[in-house]
Amino acid sequence: MTTDSSAPDLSTAPNPTIVDPAAQNGQCAPTDQHPPKRGTQGDPFSMDRDQEMKISESVQFSDEVENRGLLESSTRLKPHEAQSYRKKALWVSWASILVTIALAVAAFTVSIMRHSASAFGFAFDAVLDVLSSIIVLWRYSNAAAVHSAHREYIACVVLGVVFILSSMCIVGKAIHDLATKLLPEVGDFLFSVSILSGILCIILAVVKFMLGRVLTSRALITDAFNSLVGGIMGFSILISAEVFKHNPNVWYLDGMTGVLIGLIILAYGVKLLIDMVPRVRQTHNYETFE
Repeated sequence: MTTDSSAPDLSTAPNPTIVDPAAQNGQCAPTDQHPPKRGTQGDPFSMDRDQEMKISESVQFSDEVENRGLLESSTRLKPHEAQSYRKKALWVSWASILVTIALAVAAFTVSIMRHSASAFGFAFDAVLDVLSSIIVLWRYSNAAAVHSAHREYIACVVLGVVFILSSMCIVGKAIHDLATKLLPEVGDFLFSVSILSGILCIILAVVKFMLGRVLTSRALITDAFNSLVGGIMGFSILISAEVFKHNPNVWYLDGMTGVLIGLIILAYGVKLLIDMVPRVRQTHNYETFE
């Protein structure tokens, strides 16, 4: 039986070709096709990131616009918490007024009886503490204005003016005592007033400072600074009197202490005005509580 050599060999049959449908219509298929690259303008992930950044920026800007004219405490405290701290600030201010009035009377008495320039300086600082507490009372008398930046800055400006006027009186009295070589007289009443004044004023300063930090109130912190100065002056009266008792040649320590504290109060008052006067003008148009 013979085989036909012309029969096709199935084992060597060519591979079937895949015909592009586009070629059937006479069109040529593209020869070079590349997948879309990531990170281009069509990347959905990069577009989402850009949109999130834009949204966050717009939210931040809107928050700044809404919070304009308000203190930072408006974003930290809930309404009932802010009112609770406001009432505490009022109570502390009333307590400070009563305490410092009594200390001022005692210190003025000591300064007259014992010819003490530092006692006079402390008495004047006690009067300043009374005024600053009254300003804080005005600052927080309006419950709706607990976060008002404009009201806060006005209180600080008034405090700055009071600080400057008081410092001039303290420095003037101390310089007069140094020029006339006025010698202080030491007594038990002076020691009692000095210790009591120092302790009470420092306690008031700590409480005011803590409330000022919570309410982000520069006025309360300034009032705390004034009470702290009063406490330091109270102890300085004791130190200068004790030094003079053992070494009369250092008679000028009392007057120098008055000058130093007066200059510190003056510097703080000037800085307060420099910082706060521009802010009063900036927040004038955003005041909505009065």
